[in-house]
Amino acid sequence: MTHSAPLAVFSRVLLAGSAISIGALSSTIALGQTDKPPVAATPRDADDLAQRVPIRTITLYRSGVGYFERQGRVEDVAKLQLRFKTDQINDILKSLVLLDLDGGKIESVSYGSKEPLSKRLASFGIDIADSPSAGEILQRLRGTPVKISTIGGEVSGTILNVETKPTVYQGSADKPTSVHNLPWINLVTKSGVRSINLAESTGFEILDPSLADELNKALAALAEHRADRSKTVDIRFNGAGARRVVVGYVHEMPVWKTSYRLILPDPAGDAQAKPDKAGLMTLQGWAIVENTTDQDWNGVKLALVSGRPVSFQMDLYEPLFTFRPTLPVPTIPGVLPRAYAGGTEYGEPAGALERKAKLMMGRAAMESMAPGSPAPSAKPRAGAGGFVDDVAAGSMQAAISADDLANYAAQSQATGVDVGEVFQYQLDAPVTIERQRSAMLPILTGTVKGRRVSIYSPTDGREHPMRGVEIVNDSGLQLLPGPISVFDSATYAGDAQIGQVAKGDKRLLAYALDLDVNVLTKNEEENNTIKIRIINGAFEQTIKSATKTTYTFDNKDAKRARTIVIEQPKLIGWELVSKTKPVEETQSALRFETEIAAAKKAELVIAHERTESGTVGLTSIELPTLLAYQKQGKVSDAVIQAIRDLGRRQGEINAANNEAADFGRQIDEITKEQARLRDNMSRLERTDPLYARYVKKLSDQESQFEELRDKREKAVAKARSLTSELQTFMQTLSAE
Repeated sequence: MTHSAPLAVFSRVLLAGSAISIGALSSTIALGQTDKPPVAATPRDADDLAQRVPIRTITLYRSGVGYFERQGRVEDVAKLQLRFKTDQINDILKSLVLLDLDGGKIESVSYGSKEPLSKRLASFGIDIADSPSAGEILQRLRGTPVKISTIGGEVSGTILNVETKPTVYQGSADKPTSVHNLPWINLVTKSGVRSINLAESTGFEILDPSLADELNKALAALAEHRADRSKTVDIRFNGAGARRVVVGYVHEMPVWKTSYRLILPDPAGDAQAKPDKAGLMTLQGWAIVENTTDQDWNGVKLALVSGRPVSFQMDLYEPLFTFRPTLPVPTIPGVLPRAYAGGTEYGEPAGALERKAKLMMGRAAMESMAPGSPAPSAKPRAGAGGFVDDVAAGSMQAAISADDLANYAAQSQATGVDVGEVFQYQLDAPVTIERQRSAMLPILTGTVKGRRVSIYSPTDGREHPMRGVEIVNDSGLQLLPGPISVFDSATYAGDAQIGQVAKGDKRLLAYALDLDVNVLTKNEEENNTIKIRIINGAFEQTIKSATKTTYTFDNKDAKRARTIVIEQPKLIGWELVSKTKPVEETQSALRFETEIAAAKKAELVIAHERTESGTVGLTSIELPTLLAYQKQGKVSDAVIQAIRDLGRRQGEINAANNEAADFGRQIDEITKEQARLRDNMSRLERTDPLYARYVKKLSDQESQFEELRDKREKAVAKARSLTSELQTFMQTLSAE
């Protein structure tokens, strides 16, 4: 039995001015519907078993994954049915761990296959994997009987083909005639072949029930794919009697985060503290955990790991179809004659140095930077319900001290332990977090050693240093990256950020600008030639460069002194020569310290030097400059003598070249004179006495010409010889 189910595909031809806008081709397709198979009910024992094997342990990692471990008991043959988000199945298949203790065994793990959607759609009688238009669907249904509905009525027939051809639309007074390429369907009817403009159709019906049913199934597969957000994994246990089972798996989870509160003590309380308690600051740490799963975490044992194991995704869920080539059917061709060419015989043939400064602690250091003690306030008066009456007692802030924040805040509920090669926080009590909710869990409450400092980094470009603290992580736990809210004498002072801090390591934290301290920075540079010598025919200059940075700090605070930490960028290849030495170094900076009394100024000078050598040509430095350097002791007598010898040799070459040039000029003059004489002789009779005179003069000049030519050649040869000797001399010339 089939029913008519419309598939809305509408088409319209809209005339606008001189253009026709064709909407999406659409028709009403009547399809044969079939009832969907009933969904198999979840076995009752599987539901019960899922409750009896709950999540007991969760370990979250900062690499974005979590390990979940279920523990419980089963009896005889049992099936545990777990549901996961579809995008988690790959991680489950990659990491699933199953244990059937007390003599049992794992029988099977089964799950619904995920065939690629395109492959599923291609398997139906009508392929709609590429989202074809209605015209393309009809083209693929060639040979299928259909009924086309048009404005003029219905036409039934068998599809011959669908083609695109020019279609003329007659215009009107305000709309000219236009031509458009539109789809037309050709139907074989009882009365012959009819062509119908699909742009003017209102729908079509597939008259073949089986093909209509196939299209319905393809559309149902599309809808199922969109709604397929979770999958069931069935685990079968086989054994006799009651047994313990463990199911573990890893899947993606949000990275758990940390945030801290650093409470600086009241100066008055720190002054009265015992020596072993002075300079201690309270550090509170919170872990932020999100339960993004679809299941409540009820009384689970939670561990938070600081390590970052390698984690990746691999598509193990979707079936993989490899490419297989299509080969032609082998045939035996007929034997043809072959011609061979003639031949011949084949012949033979990658630790930065780090020094920890001694931590300055004690009552004086803490008191020097702390703000003044608050004025006495009236004792708070309890109001209704035991809460402090703010109206009578003033603000709550006046009633809270740093000791209150340190002693009455949330206490740590976690223990830090080393597991293998990673550090983790193990929550002491079971944790309950509802699905799709988050929680803040206190994981650290303790004291750390520290001192108040002001931190100045010239690369920041500020006129004031940053107010901060220097802490030592002597809590016995690792501190993970996160923000730190700083409270100074129960008052919020600012925010800082901290990176990974190992046990016993030290860090600087900056949380506010120290507006009471001004900084003036002055940079000076100097380059000085200290020595010149000749090495292998070139000047080697030794230059000493010096740079000096002067920091002037002006403390405007008339009550409190400052300890300034300066982060001076490292200069690669430079040597520190200033009297002030750094107390610490990082990968990119040297840290210096200086003390500034109240209402005083202090100056810190950091100087570097560098000596480097470079070579230049012997003609790059003139003799007067070298003589000036000689008087300063930067050039030796041997270098001056070598330069003079070099100048003498160059002078000989110049003299030889000048002599050759002079001979050349004389030859040119004789050549011009002979040309003049020959020209005159051409106009005279040979018997003319002047002609005989010209002949004698030409003869004398020819002898002189040959003599000059010989002299010029000798001068050129001498210049070449001297140049060669000079080059050899320069290549081996060295003078200290």
